[in-house]
Amino acid sequence: MALFSRLWFGLTQLSAAQHRSFSVSTAASAIYKMTRVRVVDNSSLGNTPYHRVPRVIHVYNKSGIGKVGNKVLLAIKGQKKKALIVGHRMPGDRMTPRFDSNNVVLIEDNGNPTGTRIKVPVPSHLRKLEGEYSKVLAIALRFV
Repeated sequence: MALFSRLWFGLTQLSAAQHRSFSVSTAASAIYKMTRVRVVDNSSLGNTPYHRVPRVIHVYNKSGIGKVGNKVLLAIKGQKKKALIVGHRMPGDRMTPRFDSNNVVLIEDNGNPTGTRIKVPVPSHLRKLEGEYSKVLAIALRFV
C-alpha cells in the first residue's frame, strides 16, 4: 500500500509539473477583434495620449484574422477609424519580420494615410501585395 501511494504521489507531482510548464505565448497571437494595437504614424489622432488603448473592432477579410496588409476598423478615442496593419507579433511566413507590437497606420476611407510619416520600419513585402499601398509605402522612412 505504501509503495502504491508513493507511486501515485510521484505521478501526480509529475503531471502537475507538466501542467504548470505549459503555457500559450502571447507573442503567437494574431490580430482579431478586441486586440490592442499601436498607431505608428504621426497623425494627431494616434499620437495624443488617451486613457484607452486603440482596439480592433473589425477585420476586413473572410477569416477575421488580420495579417500584414489587411485593413481593420479601430475604436480610437471614441471614434471609428480604418487602419492598415503594417506589423504584427505573430510569426508569419518565411522571411517575414516579426515585430514586438501590433502596428497599424491610420488611413481614410479612400485609402490615403492620415499622417505624413511612419515612425517604425515597414515590411518590404507590402510592395508585392495586391491593393493600394503605394501612398503608405511613400511615407515610410525605413523598410525591413
